[in-house]
Amino acid sequence: MTRTTPDTDDRPIEGQGCHSGDELERAAREAGASDVLDRYAEDYPKGPHDKPQSMCPAFGSLRVGLRMKRVATVLSGSACCVYGLTFVSHFYGARRSVGYVPFSSETLVTGKLFEDIRDSVHEMADPDKFDAIVVTNLCVPTASGVPLRLLPKEINGVRIVGIDVPGFGIPTHAEAKDVLAGAMLAYAREEVAAGPVPAPEARVTDRPTLTLLGEMFPADPMTIGALLAPLGIAAGPVVPCREWRELYSALDCGGVAAIHPFYTAAVREFVAAGRPVIGSAPVGYEGTAAWLEAVGESFGIDPARIAEAKEAALPRIAEALAAAPIAGRITLSGYEGSELLVARLLIESGADLPYVGTACPKTRFSAEDAAWLEARGCRVRYRASLEDDVAAMQEFQPDLAIGTTPVVQKAKELGVPGLYYTNLISARPLMGAAGAGSLAEVVNAAMAGKGRMDRMRAFFEGVGADDTAGVWEGAPNLRPDFRRQHQKKLDKAARARAAQEMI
Repeated sequence: MTRTTPDTDDRPIEGQGCHSGDELERAAREAGASDVLDRYAEDYPKGPHDKPQSMCPAFGSLRVGLRMKRVATVLSGSACCVYGLTFVSHFYGARRSVGYVPFSSETLVTGKLFEDIRDSVHEMADPDKFDAIVVTNLCVPTASGVPLRLLPKEINGVRIVGIDVPGFGIPTHAEAKDVLAGAMLAYAREEVAAGPVPAPEARVTDRPTLTLLGEMFPADPMTIGALLAPLGIAAGPVVPCREWRELYSALDCGGVAAIHPFYTAAVREFVAAGRPVIGSAPVGYEGTAAWLEAVGESFGIDPARIAEAKEAALPRIAEALAAAPIAGRITLSGYEGSELLVARLLIESGADLPYVGTACPKTRFSAEDAAWLEARGCRVRYRASLEDDVAAMQEFQPDLAIGTTPVVQKAKELGVPGLYYTNLISARPLMGAAGAGSLAEVVNAAMAGKGRMDRMRAFFEGVGADDTAGVWEGAPNLRPDFRRQHQKKLDKAARARAAQEMI
């Protein structure tokens, strides 16, 4: 007995993956998940493309959970998806096990999968080991309507947080981080409203705090704290947090800095708690000046004191920028959410940056950064696709292409030096004087390698590409007749899908 998706007769839902997004979304809505999908559509608007081009979105929420102390993670999804997610999580440094609740067509149809999940969290709920257990539905359980909302909110004093993170509902893994961060903040906010909560184990300051929203290089919060000190403000926790008690401190703040501007669910919780939220970040000279002014105004700081804070920080940033100039044309793209901030820093360092693409959506918290970039001749592309990024690289012929793995791969094929954004750019300090000189060394070194790229292209010239990749004795048997026949099948299937959507 198998459950089939709408418009199909013989394909069980358990056999489909994220490439079947339209069918899975229809199934999810029929199964009662419309509220969740509608909220995701509003929080994480798609377009101009509508398909995730980062890794599986659930990697983002999984990574957030695995970084938290005393928090267990349980996945419910296809075995292949769970294997891939756990593999890449451990590849990126996870040091804890990931729970998995397997399923079959029968357990999906009968509701036994939900019972298995419920039994699993009851078995795991040990308050001596965990503060919380995060249960995540992947694509197929979400499409089947597995109701994690019906799980107990608490078992033996252990909080139970259930979230749906389907590839057909959340465009990027960066936004999936917000799904879990928002769910945890919502839970913590309810706890605060219900009565006293445990104090954080970390040092408690008597100054008002600014919560920092978005993952960043470990030194950046300390740099931000030093920038805020002349204003009489302390840097608060970074959300996503590293332990549950930090959620209380994050909510107990004087304001929130949306360093990464796409954390829509988290912002909703802070707004519900009555906390003001500001955008951008202290990057470069002009960025830091504008950000300190925005923070000071949000906290009601005297303008003279704001001027003192700027005077303490800006000369050092100017010196750092002057000491580490960048000369050359660069195109920039990524899916972490900090792309516009890096673009600002590169331009202030002297780079010619005609294009920046981000896979994340446009929000009001990135509007100031986008306007600043566009005023300096930089084309800003939200929800940029791989095709957008590659087209920009081909149009502007940069000295360096910074982007995702396939962008860098394409750049190197063209003989253009490339840097992988996630590992080599976003994993560096960006804020204040420390960030002002942090990019020059790696960027200038990469651009200086153009001669090496040219020698490599010359060495491999003639080995072929695509069908003729490698070294051939004679021409390969291409069989264009087979290709034409297969293309006809693809075209026919596309017409059938289009006709079905019109019904």
